[in-house]
Amino acid sequence: MSEPQQPLFTIEKIYVKDLSVEVPNAPAIFLEREAPKIDVQMNTQGGPIGEDVYQVLLTVTVSATVGERTMFLVEAAQGGIFRIAGVPVEQMELVLGITCPNLLFPYVRETISDAVSRAGFMPLYLNPVNFEAIYAQRMQAAQAQMPNAQAEATRPN
Repeated sequence: MSEPQQPLFTIEKIYVKDLSVEVPNAPAIFLEREAPKIDVQMNTQGGPIGEDVYQVLLTVTVSATVGERTMFLVEAAQGGIFRIAGVPVEQMELVLGITCPNLLFPYVRETISDAVSRAGFMPLYLNPVNFEAIYAQRMQAAQAQMPNAQAEATRPN
């Protein structure tokens, strides 16, 4: 009987895959004194790109608005290439959905802050994120939709 393979997890590369900065109402927006409303959207996706090699993307979109006018819109996709082996299949989704985004978050946080300040605004510091809670919410939503999808499939036409 062979011994189970020890889990292997290494970071091969962390990089900015995509970065977009828009300041559609410049230069007038720089004269605005009202504090902007900040909206942050986050998305993760990951999958294999080779044998025991996976890519995970953490995309963060930040928009700042004052009334109806956009101050700035910044979107950054922070990528990571990870070598992962010896992890049971049933746990791989947890590694790609929680562990990898936790490692990428400080990098995308710095990228966003730098982009906002280079666009002429005060640096923006994103609050820490609980990727475990986000993953759990996503799984609950998927489970809630499964009975609906099954009911749709069995409903007569």
